[in-house]
Amino acid sequence: MRLDKFLKVSRIIKRRTVANDACDSEHVSVNGRVARASYEVKEGDIVEVTFGQRKLKFRVTDVRETVKKDAAAEMYEIIE
Repeated sequence: MRLDKFLKVSRIIKRRTVANDACDSEHVSVNGRVARASYEVKEGDIVEVTFGQRKLKFRVTDVRETVKKDAAAEMYEIIE
């Protein structure tokens, strides 16, 4: 699954266009490298998203195309 779609489906970022813009402006890194929106997310990847001064670092635990709102948090595990 594409990185921008994963960020939207897991509800880390609410809209896919915003997730795409965050990737394009280098606010998202995967496994220590800046990632583009087209990066293919796999289970076990470490993703870091910067929201202004705040950083969110998490490990991908599940990749699903669709998920209900209350099960979205099961797709990742927050590290920091």
